[in-house]
Amino acid sequence: MAELRGALIGCGFFAVNQMHGWRDIAGASIVAICDRDPERLQIVGDQFGIAKRYADAAALFEGETLDFVDIATTAPSHRALVEMAARHRVPAICQKPFAPTLADARAMVKACVEAGVSLMVHENFRWQSPIQAVRAVIDRGEIGTPFFGRISFRSAYDVFSGQPYLATGKRFIIEDLGIHILDIARFLLGDVSTITARTARINQAIAGEDVATMLMDHASGATSVVDCSYASRLATEPFPETLIEIDGSDGTIRLAQGYQLTVTGKNGTVVSDVSPPLLPWASRPWHNIQESVVAIQKHWVDCLATGNEPATSGADNLKTCALVEAAYLGAASHEPVHLDALLK
Repeated sequence: MAELRGALIGCGFFAVNQMHGWRDIAGASIVAICDRDPERLQIVGDQFGIAKRYADAAALFEGETLDFVDIATTAPSHRALVEMAARHRVPAICQKPFAPTLADARAMVKACVEAGVSLMVHENFRWQSPIQAVRAVIDRGEIGTPFFGRISFRSAYDVFSGQPYLATGKRFIIEDLGIHILDIARFLLGDVSTITARTARINQAIAGEDVATMLMDHASGATSVVDCSYASRLATEPFPETLIEIDGSDGTIRLAQGYQLTVTGKNGTVVSDVSPPLLPWASRPWHNIQESVVAIQKHWVDCLATGNEPATSGADNLKTCALVEAAYLGAASHEPVHLDALLK
């Protein structure tokens, strides 16, 4: 199979990780980049040796023959760019959050279905090797049937210095971080029927919420708690680790700080180190996120080669987007929110 020709739209903070990932993956390469900011376009183009640079996405699609496009812009621009890719019959990866509204997300999925092209959301957290290790234990049946989970991300890391726009939006932690943790809960325990949420703003210098606690009923019968905080000062900063507890009918799983995985199940207790690899271009503590970028992009290439639907397809991610919307509705009303009403 010939190497897939891709283009990157958006050369901002996180896109550099995606460019490193594409350079590491066999079977695909980025042949052109696009950004409205000439300085960012030059920095990324020079760093990765990309000669074809566009300031306008329409010109990119007209000027290049592409097998896929990687959209790494902010959510308000996603719908127009995904629909543009669909019109040109180009499969698309879309950065998260997928869209500002569920209506936009549905329209993007519909456009790609009608065009017959694949659409994947860059929902990379579930692709971290420690989280994949937790899923593998569940799949082996080592702890029986899961009935409870806690997926936790608590930190005081300064995310605003690298991404200052995060401090200005009325929505913050659920939309930016919680979306990942909610998706992990779905990945491990299945789809959600009901969510109850509470939020708080501890850091008064930001506009949105920086603490969220969510209780969820899963269709499988399991219950989970998802808790997120950027206001928790700990003796050892855990950023950007997701900590996980899963209780099953025959045992338990604990993914603790420092990537220590403890499984107590049918075969006794086993403790293992599931630390993610430190890729040559990666840096601590971001290396778990950076490794997951390579994993999800490799999954995309494999799916394009086989014709399979990506695990985090646009259609699948609608359920995670609905969870985010439901969490905000529940936080405002202090009432449980049923997901079926949002997914109709």
